Amino acid sequence: MTQITELDYLKMTAWQKFCYRFLAFFCAIPSSFINFFTVKIPAAAKRVGLCFKNFGLTIYSAARYGDWKTRMSFVVFGFSQLARKQWLRGLLFLVLEIMFILYMSLFGWQYLGMLGTLGTVEGDGWVVGPDGFEVPVRGDNSLLILLYGLLTVLFIFAFVYAWYHSIKSAYNVQEYVEAKQSLATAKDDVKSFTNEQYHKTLLAIPLAGLTLFTILPIIFMIFVAFTNYDKQHMPPAHLFTWVGFDNFSAVLGGGLLDGANFGLTFAKILLWTVIWAFFATFSNYILGIIVALMINKKGIRLKKLWRTVLVMTIAVPQFVSLLLMSQMLGETGVINNLLQSWHIIKKPIPFLSDGTVAKVTVIIVNIWVGIPYTMLISTGILMNIPEDLYESARIDGAGPVKAFFKITMPYMLHVTAPYLITQFIGNLNNFNLIFLLTGGDPSMPTGLAPTAGQTDLLITWLYKLIFNNSQYNIASVISILMFIFTAVVSLIVYNRSSAVKNEEDFM
Repeated sequence: MTQITELDYLKMTAWQKFCYRFLAFFCAIPSSFINFFTVKIPAAAKRVGLCFKNFGLTIYSAARYGDWKTRMSFVVFGFSQLARKQWLRGLLFLVLEIMFILYMSLFGWQYLGMLGTLGTVEGDGWVVGPDGFEVPVRGDNSLLILLYGLLTVLFIFAFVYAWYHSIKSAYNVQEYVEAKQSLATAKDDVKSFTNEQYHKTLLAIPLAGLTLFTILPIIFMIFVAFTNYDKQHMPPAHLFTWVGFDNFSAVLGGGLLDGANFGLTFAKILLWTVIWAFFATFSNYILGIIVALMINKKGIRLKKLWRTVLVMTIAVPQFVSLLLMSQMLGETGVINNLLQSWHIIKKPIPFLSDGTVAKVTVIIVNIWVGIPYTMLISTGILMNIPEDLYESARIDGAGPVKAFFKITMPYMLHVTAPYLITQFIGNLNNFNLIFLLTGGDPSMPTGLAPTAGQTDLLITWLYKLIFNNSQYNIASVISILMFIFTAVVSLIVYNRSSAVKNEEDFM
């Protein structure tokens, strides 16, 4: 996009300025993508490299300048601390090492060794033993091998981290002794974890839970994307194995998988998902602001009544409203029956059975469901806009429309930019409305993925792939691509918004 001077910009009309800012925002997004991958990621990689450098320097210093007690800590965790009578700290390090050794010797090495193949013995069976009798043989379970193998790898990383801190602590203790400074006692350590390091004490259990129940499943899902885990390879009866990037090639490269073109299906659903998220977000946002302005306008009577009527749609559980609306919009539903009985139409309108009409229908229904939320948020923000601004605008000759675009919308966009991004990402993953209203129907044309429908979003298609077709590998690929898309878009758009760039403007 061609850059213009500030003088040329001032000569523009209000509509031209709006169009210029709109185009400038979206034209800057590609450069933001490039900046993200050429500046942000290298900067993050540099910080990671610095961490590894510090890690190496600490280990090198302890190995070269440490005494025999410190060097013994390379093999026996907490040895230096125990030798210098720091009993609590030394015992904790030692217990961690013993627990890791027990885990690896009794359990971990078994699954770690099978992680490369994900199992070789398929299903339970019988084999002839040395004495000539048949003995039962338990087959491998690829799912458990992958899960426990990844858990073991995670424990190894945690062990290395603990090993590093054991050596670092041992070397620090040595330096304290050489400087003839008093060492922290067990009582001092306990007091520290209940005072200045109390945040670590409080976060220890939540962090462990987050790692086991959130981070580990995400890592597991990522690795499933590189396997052939589907209904033909369902453990424990059947094994699945590594297939590399075949699943990504099928989804992104347009290749056939099980006779279906998953690439074209993914492209169609992704396009509809983005279109849906755009209209579902901005239609609710703009109409919600307009409704809030109408209700809050001076001279409007029964304001509380109008707000209550709108809030009633929130009070009713959404799944009830959507299921009822689904029945009403059917070809034999109430709406088509009434229109036919009034002789307005001759045949039923395919609200949910025609692909294009169904897409328009779900956007309109989403407006009906979503406007009250935006109205409530907008009401609170509009009440905080100083009335002096509007009075000054009226004195300068600005009408209601100009005041709206010059005062109301800039203020609203500045304050609600994070909300808009949240709503956009939420609509990308709006499972309830699509699934309860259309179920993703009507079906895609022949040759595309049989589980996909024309109104399916990526999230509802993901659900069908897992629960209707057991294609966990393709579902994992789509989950990864969804995460990358939503994360990159939300970060770039947020950093380009006025809420970040002009943070002090509306203070």
